[in-house]
Amino acid sequence: MLSRAAPPAPLQIMTNPSNTSGPGGKLKQAIEASFGSVDALKEKFNAAATTRFGSGWAWLVVTPEGKLVVTSTPNQDNPLQAGLVDQAGTPVLGLDVWEHAYYLKYQNRRPEYINAWWSVVNWEQAEENFKAAK
Repeated sequence: MLSRAAPPAPLQIMTNPSNTSGPGGKLKQAIEASFGSVDALKEKFNAAATTRFGSGWAWLVVTPEGKLVVTSTPNQDNPLQAGLVDQAGTPVLGLDVWEHAYYLKYQNRRPEYINAWWSVVNWEQAEENFKAAK
């Protein structure tokens, strides 16, 4: 009988609102270098998520050149699809802005959903994603 390793734990990019404290470490340094501040990152990310027409995603990614950028993709596309998306990169954070993600609670209030999302971001996992992408 073959022994199989347990599957890896799923990446938990969201956490209990009481457990979120904001980014730290190398990720925070990279955010500040790329955007000026965490608040400036949030503003740019919120704009990408809010203005994504129809269904899609907003992303914080590490580009192949090692830079942090905010981008968005339509529908089920993602930044790993180099050549098919405007900005390829490895995701650090991703926010689903398809209506199914927020409609039951927020109806058509996408900006409210986006603002609430920041209170459940698991910054420790985002830091791990950032390290893995570098």
